[in-house]
Amino acid sequence: MQCFELTVQDHIAHLVLNRPAELNTMHPTFWRELDEVLTQLHRQGQARALVISSTGKHFSAGMSLEAFGGAIAMDDQSAEGRAAIYDLLTGMQATFTKLETLRIPVIAAIQGGCIGGAVDMVTACCVRYATADAFFCIQEINIGMVADVGTLQRLPRLLPMGVVKELAYTGRRLGAHKALAYGLVNEVFDTPEAMLAAALQCAREIAAKPPVAIWGTKQVIHYARDHSVEDSLRQMGWVQGAIWSNAHVRESIAAMKTKRSGQFPDLSPLQSFTDLA
Repeated sequence: MQCFELTVQDHIAHLVLNRPAELNTMHPTFWRELDEVLTQLHRQGQARALVISSTGKHFSAGMSLEAFGGAIAMDDQSAEGRAAIYDLLTGMQATFTKLETLRIPVIAAIQGGCIGGAVDMVTACCVRYATADAFFCIQEINIGMVADVGTLQRLPRLLPMGVVKELAYTGRRLGAHKALAYGLVNEVFDTPEAMLAAALQCAREIAAKPPVAIWGTKQVIHYARDHSVEDSLRQMGWVQGAIWSNAHVRESIAAMKTKRSGQFPDLSPLQSFTDLA
C-alpha cells in the first residue's frame, strides 16, 4: 500500500498513515486503499479492534487539493455535472461510514493537525486519543466550501452545537485540551508514543472480550444515538436475543476469577453471493 501500513497481531489491527512528507493528505489512492482495508477487516473477522495512527508532524492535513484538482473534475457548468458531484460525494462518504459500521471498534490516535477530511474520518471512529499539540480544524470553510464528508453530520453528536457552529463558520482551530473538555477526545497525552501505547492498550482490553458481545454493543450504541429510547430498548431486546451466549458469560466469569485471559471465537468471516459466483 502506498498510503498505509497495516498489521494484525493478537487480534488487533493497526493501520498507520505513512506519508509524513505529504502531511498524510488524502488523494484518490488514499480513498481506494482505505476502502479496501476496511472491507478486508470487516469481512475477515480476525481483528477485534482497529487502531488508526499516523506518522510525522500531523495526523493528516486532509484532502490533497492538488491531486483532486487534477484527477477529479468538479463540473459546475451544467445541471448534469453538478448532479454528478452528489454521486462522487456519496462514494467518499461511504468509505468513512465503513469506519462507523465496521464490526469492531475503531480507535483514532491523533497527533498534530487533524484538518478538513481528517476530521470527517476521526468523527466516524469510536474513541479518539490526542497529543497535547493536536488540533482540529474544519478547513473547508477556509477554502470556500462546505465540509461534505461527515463532519457536519457527526460532530454535532460529539460537541455542543454552538461549538460546532463556531468551528464550522470560522475555520478556527480547536486545541486538544479544549477538545478534551468538550468530550471530542477521550484523553490527551504528552507524546505520540504515550498516546499510541494507550490506544493499543485500549484495543487489547477490547480484544479480550467476546467479539460478538462487542459487536452487539457497537450496534446498540449507534442505534440508540439515532432513535428514541423506546425504539432503542426494543432493538436492544432483539440484539441480545440474537447473540446471547451462556458459554461466553461462563467463560468471562471464570477468566475473571482465575485472573486469566478468556478464550472466545472470532467473528465469522463474511461472504457475499458475488464471491460464490
